[in-house]
Amino acid sequence: MADIIPIGTGGRPGRGSGRTSSAAARGLAATQASRTSKPTPKVIDAEPIIAPAPAKPIIQAAEPGVTAAQLAAEPARTKDRSPLGGIPLADWQHAIRTGAAEVFGEGWEPQLASFLAFLRRRLSGAYEVDEFGFDRDIAERLVLAILRPLKEKWFRVEVRGVDNIPAEGGALIVSNHSGTLPMDGLMTMVSIHDHAGRDLRPLGADLVFRSPFVGAIARKAGATLACSEDAERMLSKGELVGVWPEGFKGIGKPYAERYKLQRFGRGGFVSAAIRTGVPIIPLSVVGAEEIYPLVGNVPALAKLLGLPYLPITPFFPLLGPLGLVPLPSKWLMEFGEPIRTDEFDAGAADDPMLVFNVTDQVRESIQQTLYSLLMQRQSVFR
Repeated sequence: MADIIPIGTGGRPGRGSGRTSSAAARGLAATQASRTSKPTPKVIDAEPIIAPAPAKPIIQAAEPGVTAAQLAAEPARTKDRSPLGGIPLADWQHAIRTGAAEVFGEGWEPQLASFLAFLRRRLSGAYEVDEFGFDRDIAERLVLAILRPLKEKWFRVEVRGVDNIPAEGGALIVSNHSGTLPMDGLMTMVSIHDHAGRDLRPLGADLVFRSPFVGAIARKAGATLACSEDAERMLSKGELVGVWPEGFKGIGKPYAERYKLQRFGRGGFVSAAIRTGVPIIPLSVVGAEEIYPLVGNVPALAKLLGLPYLPITPFFPLLGPLGLVPLPSKWLMEFGEPIRTDEFDAGAADDPMLVFNVTDQVRESIQQTLYSLLMQRQSVFR
C-alpha cells in the first residue's frame, strides 16, 4: 500500500507524511486550542485588585485580509488623518463660489476678472496717461472706488438734471463751492461718472498741486491747474471740465454765511467757454456746507503754514483727528439748463461787459437753484 503524501509537503518526511504533522498544522492546532481553552482562575488571598478597563482601539474593525499583527503595527490612521484631506476638488470649488457670492454678491466673478485685468495692465505697462497726467485706471479703480461709499452711504447724494450734461463733446460745469474742505468737488466727480458716464476734469488751485502726494493723485484723477490755457485745451478736445469760481472764499466762509455765493472772480471760465464754443452748465450743491461747520479761523497760524485759512469747527481741533470726520449731511445736486456760448462772435471772449453779463447769469442761476433746493430739503441729515 502506497503512502499518502499530503499536498504541499513536496514528498518530504516529517511534513505531513502521516507520521508527523506539518508545522502549519501544528500552528493551527495551537491557535485553535488557545481560542477554546479557558484560563484557570487564580485565587489570591489578598484584597482583590481591580484592573483598569482596556483602552478602546482607535480602529474598531479591521479591513478584510488584515491580520492582527499588521493591524497592531499600522499607525492610527483615523486619528492622524487630516480633516480636509478627503474633500473632493469639486466640493472645494463649490464652497469657494458660494462664499464669494455671499460676501461680494452675485457679480463677483466679472469684478475679479476686471481687477486681474487691471493688475496685468499695470504690471505690463499697457495703460495710457494723457498730456495732463490723467490715468483712467487709477481714477476709476482707486480714487472713485474710495469716494463712492461716501457718496452713496454717508452723504446719500441725490442727483438731478443729469440730462443737461451732454453725452459727448466739451462742456463746462460751474458749481458753488463750500464745506471747509473741497469735498463737493470730489462728490461731483463721482456723481458725473456714475450717472452720466463721463469723466469730469476739475480745475484746481495751485495749492493742490504744490502739496506732496495730493498733487500727484489729483493729476492722475484728472485734475489740472485752474488756468485759462489748460481749460481751453481740454474743452477743445471735447472734455467735460469742472470749475468752482468761488475758490477758497467759498469753502472758507463762516457757517453763518452758508449758501450765499461769493464773488465769481473775473469770469475767466466764461472766456474759455466762449472761445471754444462749449455750453456752460450751472451746478447747485446743497449739503456740503454742513459737513464741517466753520465757526472760527486762525489767520496768523494759517499764514505761517502757507494755508489760505485754518478752520475751527465744533469738533476740530478739539477732538483731534476724530474732528476730521465729516458730518453725514444729506446732499442734493442739480444740474441746470445749459447756457449756450456758440452763438457769440469770435471776439466776444475779449469783451469784458459781455463776459461779466454771462458770469452774472451763471451765478444767479446757481443761487436761485440753491434757494429752491433748501426749501425742498426736509432737514440737514435726511
